[in-house]
Amino acid sequence: MKINRNKYLLIATAVVFTMVSCSEDFLNVDKSGSVSVDDYYKTPADAYAALVSAYDPIRKNSGGFENYITMLNAGSDDHYAGGGSATDGAGIQGFSKYTLDANIMPGSFWSVPYQGVFNANILLVKLPGIPMDEATKSRYTAELKGLRAYYYFDLVRMFGNVPLILTPLTTSEVYTVVQATPSEVYTRIEKDLTEAIPNLPNTITAAESGRLSKGAATALLGKVLLYEKKYAEAATQLALVNGPTPGTTSPYGYKLLTKFSDLWVVSNKFNSESILEISHTSEGNSDWGFWGSGRDEGNSVNVMVGPRGYSRTTGSPAPDLPSGWSFNPITVDLYNLIKMDPRFNSTVLDMKALQAANEADYIAGYQDTGYFLNKFTPTQADVTTGTGAQPLNYKQNTYVIRLADTYLMEAEALGGTGARAQALLDAVRARVALPSVPVSQVAIMNERRLELAGEGHRWYDLVRTGKAASVLASRGFVAGKNEIFPIPFGELKNTKLVQNPNY
Repeated sequence: MKINRNKYLLIATAVVFTMVSCSEDFLNVDKSGSVSVDDYYKTPADAYAALVSAYDPIRKNSGGFENYITMLNAGSDDHYAGGGSATDGAGIQGFSKYTLDANIMPGSFWSVPYQGVFNANILLVKLPGIPMDEATKSRYTAELKGLRAYYYFDLVRMFGNVPLILTPLTTSEVYTVVQATPSEVYTRIEKDLTEAIPNLPNTITAAESGRLSKGAATALLGKVLLYEKKYAEAATQLALVNGPTPGTTSPYGYKLLTKFSDLWVVSNKFNSESILEISHTSEGNSDWGFWGSGRDEGNSVNVMVGPRGYSRTTGSPAPDLPSGWSFNPITVDLYNLIKMDPRFNSTVLDMKALQAANEADYIAGYQDTGYFLNKFTPTQADVTTGTGAQPLNYKQNTYVIRLADTYLMEAEALGGTGARAQALLDAVRARVALPSVPVSQVAIMNERRLELAGEGHRWYDLVRTGKAASVLASRGFVAGKNEIFPIPFGELKNTKLVQNPNY
């Protein structure tokens, strides 16, 4: 969400902390330096600040050490965990090797999306009483329902049986909630998105970049329906996003970029291919003292996936890069698949080749293959000069959903057959000058793997299509267990929550 966060962030965070910790009536005790919730939600500015707080947890996609992209990549067949050692991040290492349990499962994967749910729930309750114009109130309500659906979609995919909380809870109620079934959660996600879409704007102004639009919510609904295997309904929603003629501008203004490489130009934010995008900035001055707490606004994937100890030979044509932490090294399997593909250079930083040519060097990290994720590897030009910790303040945005993704999802929902599915697949391939191949589910999934490599989609694709157990068997994946994460141990204590099967 491209907004003036700094103006509102501290007050919103303070209020949200009080809201989540207290009953529906909240605290009536006046605390020095804090904002009484009874005195809050009085003005449109209060509502806007609270809306900002509902958007903030969405940055977990690529913010903080425990971000979705590097975690989900690590569990797929395209990447290893990597990093500095076998103990560098117990959660990511455990997920990559399928030894993850409740004790090392990062708690933030549960708490952060629920923070988003709680923030949305509270403002939904308070919004009717705030004096503001009805059109703005209607839009805020739609955004909050869309965000709540987004957070629950993450939760149900990661954990399966999760509590379905739709109103603010008292402190005692937090310990007595029970889990809903995935079907109940999906039903609510559909309801929230269906109610939100009519009241969201068709387009978003530059000043509002990052907020939900009608197209973004429709794309999310199409994706949700695809995961539910409601293929005809998914295809209908995704067709609205993609438009009648694949490769041309859709009714919502989406269009594939002419050059695949332009997707990864740091300054090319909110481009025509972007449907749902996570904002990052180098102006938040993120520092080690609160990294990953939700207050930091930098892209953490950037520093995590770069080669460790990088240096280049004087006069070398090698890229000018800062050092990274060597997470998510690319597997030889993916390298062999993509090495002759036009998307190779944008996707893979081939340090093995640069080292062999004496153009650059690096320090091999854990599970090193010599191949790094170039989509998110920053250059020296991206290094911030702000007052925060430099590695934590990269400004590259990340895509949650982009048009090539929705093209391929619609083609899949159509059963991988027919002229429409063929045209959708062809459009993705034509953008990178690849010839048409006969459309099929196999061809579509192969294209997803190459087009979306390293963006955090591959593991979910394997799980939802039932292929994870065979593809990831050598990693230790166990069918009936590893399709979802264990619920973090801290969430189980003194509650009625039941751990997921076989953990």
